[in-house]
Amino acid sequence: MHYHTIIIGAGSMGMPTSYFSVKNGHKTLLIDTYEPPHTFGTHHGDTRIIRYAYGEGAQYVPLALRAATLFKEAEHLTKRKLLEEVGVLNIGKEDTNFMQNVFKSAERFQLPIEKLSTSDIEKRWTGINLVHNEIGAYEPNAGFLHVEECIRAYKDLAAQEGAVFAFNEKVVSITEGDGHVEVKTNKSCYTADYLIVTAGAFVKELMSSIHLPLPVTILRKTFAWYDSDERFSEQNFPCFSFELENATYYGFPSVNGTGLKIGRHDGGVVIDPNRDRDDFNLSDQEELDEFLHEYMPSIQNLKFGKTCMYDMTPDEDFIIDYFPGNDRIVLASGFSGHGFKFASAIGELLVDMTNKKDVNFDLSLFSLERFKNS
Repeated sequence: MHYHTIIIGAGSMGMPTSYFSVKNGHKTLLIDTYEPPHTFGTHHGDTRIIRYAYGEGAQYVPLALRAATLFKEAEHLTKRKLLEEVGVLNIGKEDTNFMQNVFKSAERFQLPIEKLSTSDIEKRWTGINLVHNEIGAYEPNAGFLHVEECIRAYKDLAAQEGAVFAFNEKVVSITEGDGHVEVKTNKSCYTADYLIVTAGAFVKELMSSIHLPLPVTILRKTFAWYDSDERFSEQNFPCFSFELENATYYGFPSVNGTGLKIGRHDGGVVIDPNRDRDDFNLSDQEELDEFLHEYMPSIQNLKFGKTCMYDMTPDEDFIIDYFPGNDRIVLASGFSGHGFKFASAIGELLVDMTNKKDVNFDLSLFSLERFKNS
């Protein structure tokens, strides 16, 4: 029952981490309260955007590029389709920080990007209506990931390499031992040289049990699919984000006829992840309908909506760091609604951290130290 590495949380970050761990020759155990892919984390809902000219800051670009390479490798190894390069269109006022960061990061890393005027956008994608003199930044090599397929792909790869899965087991305690870490679940007890915690929305509760308060807020988020015509199909329409004055919306083309998918990135309601989330409701629909009425007026009929959870940090940057005073515990958390696109690369670097290898990425942005005085 002793392992080199135990990973708690087998979702977006934990599943690829398990593959890279066993690939490095480590005896690895992956624990999850449920059996992934499932709907109790942040990896359901079919699709996530992957983009490289990054509005959240150029420091993310190398990680996004590495993640795309690794997802494509997983595609090749598993024969599952994971990444669709349908393009990503960012829309907003030219002087916003987000739009400026998109262009700056594209220039710095020589990424293909098209700067589009309002009329350019409306001519190319006739389903879009712009009324506030917005501009566009179109990235043709970006697109979306099939999220559940990504989880299945890395699950297959990890199993093939010999990872051990302890699904449907809930962690009840973590204890720091002398030269090891002990993890007790409702079914068994395990020890390991290293522990990696990628518990998503449940990380705050888990870390509080070993006296590490985390500045992470769990939010209920919603997204929905709407009836749409051929103009919005994945052959004709890109993924998109709208950086508006008081809100940020994102969405996807109609993939295989499922309908245009849309959600709001900002906002949300603080929730307890252990309790049932309220189902998608009329208030959620009205918020999306209002946006669509203004910017995509031909989209009117809701098909269905779903809910998910964000684990948010105050600055919306991630937490990737060692547990204070114990480098046998590695923590990856607070992915704030924009983390999935990096999952493969984060899995690789978490394993490098347990190997004490030099990580080919500046992790200072994700340090726990930044919250020390907050």
